[in-house]
Amino acid sequence: MPESESVLAARLAYLELPVGDIEGSITFFAAAFGWDITRFAPSYAGTVGQGTDLGLDGDPQQAGSAPLAGIEVSDLEAALAAVVGAGGVVTRSIFAFPGGRRFHFREPSGNELSVFVYEQNGGVAG
Repeated sequence: MPESESVLAARLAYLELPVGDIEGSITFFAAAFGWDITRFAPSYAGTVGQGTDLGLDGDPQQAGSAPLAGIEVSDLEAALAAVVGAGGVVTRSIFAFPGGRRFHFREPSGNELSVFVYEQNGGVAG
């Protein structure tokens, strides 16, 4: 196992979808799959603690055009160094989000992903 895996304790934790109708998406996922959707901000909602969680981003200024996978780590700064060291290109530097902090990067094939850490006092109140 590469050293960075054991140090970071990384796991795929969520998939964030860009949505044009946040209310419609909340209603759909709740009705179709019985998921409890938590509203974190006016334009952001998601599942919490249901395995790999689903995030719904309804802010056209922030939402990407493709799904965004989120990788949870225990040390965000170490993960950033590991991503850059492995050849990843940072597309958004570390920033606060509802529940913690994260950054975005593109891997060598061009897919954008995020890496995040949950922090009780971090992020944006919703």
